[in-house]
Amino acid sequence: MSVWAVLAAAGRGERLGSDRPKAFARLGGRPLLAESLERLDNSDWIDAIVIAAPPDWEEPSILVAEEIAATKVSSAVTGGESRSESVRLALEEVPEEAAVVLVHDAARPLLSEDVIGRVLAPLSEGWDGVVPVVPLADTVKRIEGDRVVETLSRDDLVAVQTPQAFLTDVLRRAVSGDVSSATDCASLVESQGGRIKVVEGDPRLLKVTEADDLALVESWLE
Repeated sequence: MSVWAVLAAAGRGERLGSDRPKAFARLGGRPLLAESLERLDNSDWIDAIVIAAPPDWEEPSILVAEEIAATKVSSAVTGGESRSESVRLALEEVPEEAAVVLVHDAARPLLSEDVIGRVLAPLSEGWDGVVPVVPLADTVKRIEGDRVVETLSRDDLVAVQTPQAFLTDVLRRAVSGDVSSATDCASLVESQGGRIKVVEGDPRLLKVTEADDLALVESWLE
């Protein structure tokens, strides 16, 4: 089963307060992009990688791959205005014969081989996609403006992470329409009736959004 990875790395990262895109913020002395890219490249599950890079940062993305000796990188494409648009553009570089596409956010650098295996394995059991999830620790309330409308039960709620894995044809169809409002690829597959399985995620797959997140992830690297 041929598995291609799409590494979504086109985010601007304004909340980091950096003068460069989020994927090129420094983590452990090297670009944030390098951490997840290296882990994907070292994975026994992954055959090839396409990077969705920030505009004008395609060549630097390839240079990062070369610096860490990532041999599986096929190309770096210019990302779109939204994450889902970036995934669609990257998918154009994935060959028709690829059976599975794994989509991961470069903003979640601490990707483990165990999580990759957990999201890929169920695709051979008839599922269209698989997402890693973690339980919610906080009480969740639905609000309207500044008024609480309802307190929701956490029993049926989870937080969804990446990587997310999909049958390639299913994902291609899902991103072929309007993707502007989608927050992840799984929601697009769900909207077309796709069957999505959840598997155990990893608390260390923290999404880097602000400077404090970057510092916390860096402390976990030590």
